Formats: sequence, C-alpha cells, structure tokens
Amino acid sequence: MRTLVALAFAAGTVLCAASQDQPGIKVVRPTNTSAASGVDMFTTYCAVCHGKTGKGDGPAAASMKVAPSDLTQIARRNQGNFPDLRVRDTITQSVHVGAHGNMEMPVWGSVFKSMEPGDLVWRLRVQNLTEYLRSIQAK
Repeated sequence: MRTLVALAFAAGTVLCAASQDQPGIKVVRPTNTSAASGVDMFTTYCAVCHGKTGKGDGPAAASMKVAPSDLTQIARRNQGNFPDLRVRDTITQSVHVGAHGNMEMPVWGSVFKSMEPGDLVWRLRVQNLTEYLRSIQAK
C-alpha cells in the first residue's frame, strides 16, 4: 500500500511540474492604439498570436489549443480574392471562427467598441485593420 501511495504522490508531483513548464497566455487589458493605423493595431492586438508578419508564429502561438491562422494566406485560400466582408465579420465576431470568442482569442469587435464611445471610431478600427490584412497577402 505504501508503494502505491508513493507512486501516486510521485506521479502527481511530475504532472504538477509538467503543467508549470507549459507556456500560458496572460490576459491583459488592451492598449488603446490609433484607430487610423492598421499596422499599429495589428502589432498591438494580433501579433502576439499571429506573429509580426501574420504567419501564425507569434510568441503565444505555441500555448494555444488551436494554432493561429497564417493571415498572409487569406486571399490564396479564397481563390486569390481577399474577402473583405468575411474578414470584417471575423474581426467583429459577426461569424463564428473556431478560435475567436474563447478565452484564447478576444472578440475584437467588442474590445474595440469598449475603447471609445461611438460607432464611427469602432468602424474605422475594423476597416483599417482589414485593410492592413489585405496589404500583407502573399503574392
């Protein structure tokens, strides 16, 4: 019986140590960036998961259950056409995307709405972020 208790304790210690070694995602309040700059918004809000170049290789990517998308391939995945409306809907959570809306991926539309009063600035943020994503598409 002592052997079983000792093995159970050792296994529990190893599992606890292993879980402490795995990277985690720290949730913080969003920094308010300029709504006029898609680059600044991407760098501030998206790059931690999607990477600086949008390829899905950001520093938090390894700790996610669902790998971040390569955002440079959106047009390629859509027969060479960049789907502006679908991208805007994804950002605002008008359509459900697997990683969006859970604890790992903020629903940016509601985050943007919470930053400033009024609909105009929120729409400007979404539009400029969408335009930036269009600009990083692989040729």
